[in-house]
Amino acid sequence: MAARKASVDDRETHRRLLQYWKRGQSAYCEVRDSKIHGRGVYASRFIPAETPIIEYFGERIGQAESDRRGVRQQKKAGQTGDAAVYIFTLSKNFSIDGDFPWNTARLINHSCNPNCEAWIVGRKIIIHALRDIHPGEELTYDYGFDVDCYEDHPCRCGSADCKGYIVSRGQWAELEERLNARPSNER
Repeated sequence: MAARKASVDDRETHRRLLQYWKRGQSAYCEVRDSKIHGRGVYASRFIPAETPIIEYFGERIGQAESDRRGVRQQKKAGQTGDAAVYIFTLSKNFSIDGDFPWNTARLINHSCNPNCEAWIVGRKIIIHALRDIHPGEELTYDYGFDVDCYEDHPCRCGSADCKGYIVSRGQWAELEERLNARPSNER
């Protein structure tokens, strides 16, 4: 009897993991090595502007747990050199922890001149095309980090608009002020 129960449980676990994996995939994109950072997500075919591309998928967690995991992931990233914090704010009360191998969208890199943006749709985060995206083009979006921690997040996007740090576009002026206020030997 125990073997039968384990078999039923195993099938249910397999079904659920397969369902999660499917949610984290998209016919529009594929993962490859990135010039920006580590691995990235690339258009596998033409993507028209405003197309929903892929869901940023993971575990929905409360803010206290989000803060705890974020600190833990940031500490690990500092030790390993990997910038792997995959917590995405969903609302003032909840976040999505996308640190799961089936979440392809977690590998989308930041750019100061992005071709995608994240839309919150109910309890989901969906990555949409801001403009037409051509096959082979790396998908990017603005991570929107706060200017108060800009030094922790150097930007490697290489775009003509790159500010040198991953800071939300709405705070670029403040970043510029802070950078200009630094002594000339620190710029």
